[in-house]
Amino acid sequence: MSGKKAIFITGGGSGIGRAIAQYFGERGWFVGLGDIDTQGMAGTEALLPGGFSYSHKFDVRDRDAWDVALEAFSTAAGGRIDVMANNAGIPIGGSLTENSVDEIERCLDINLKGVLFGAQAAYPYLQKTAPGSCLLNTASAAGIYGTPGGSVYAATKFGVRAITESLDAEWASDQINVRSLMPSFIDTPLLDMTPNHTTNQGIRERVIQGGMEITPVVEVAEAAWNAVHGNTLHTVVGKTAKRVAFAARWMPGRLRKQVRSSLQPLGD
Repeated sequence: MSGKKAIFITGGGSGIGRAIAQYFGERGWFVGLGDIDTQGMAGTEALLPGGFSYSHKFDVRDRDAWDVALEAFSTAAGGRIDVMANNAGIPIGGSLTENSVDEIERCLDINLKGVLFGAQAAYPYLQKTAPGSCLLNTASAAGIYGTPGGSVYAATKFGVRAITESLDAEWASDQINVRSLMPSFIDTPLLDMTPNHTTNQGIRERVIQGGMEITPVVEVAEAAWNAVHGNTLHTVVGKTAKRVAFAARWMPGRLRKQVRSSLQPLGD
């Protein structure tokens, strides 16, 4: 197994994590899955080449659990981890005044602390397989410009963007690549969740009502592959994300005006 490159993916039981696992697994990589959803990980493993995957149930908020998970995966992978995909995350939306303390803290802990803990725990393994090893963080279009109803989620994704930029410089001398993905609305189970405890309307319904596109999840998996093997620091995925990124850079005044007057910035 030592000759096969290895990737460990948090949130590997569904959605973007599952798609990345399939994409890398189909290209000969040994795939590790981390999640709290044992059944979901089993479903992902069923889609991968037999014998070339490993699952570990743990919570990304638990720093000690990270060390146990990565040591176990490294052993299963023949002593190496080439890519650490910090992908686990949860949505939260609605007015800040509607968000409960528990919702805010859970989102911050999973989306932000989980990424920091993952990077910290993965460092010695990525250092060992450098040059060419990679920390891949799943950020979001919400990390490009904040929108109404997304203050907490955007804060976490701006944070992931900042972590990526900081470690890109911090780990440059170790020849460890650090990259982020910035997808917009992706066709995953997260869209079927509700944004907060005050509403029963799913995120998917709101996206469709807003006239925004939902991007196939395979596009994120392909972007992950290209990010790991390329030089781009932040990879923007999806039409909405690309429009926001363009406007934030070239038309910040117009973007601000649109965001202030609508819950669907740059929508049709």
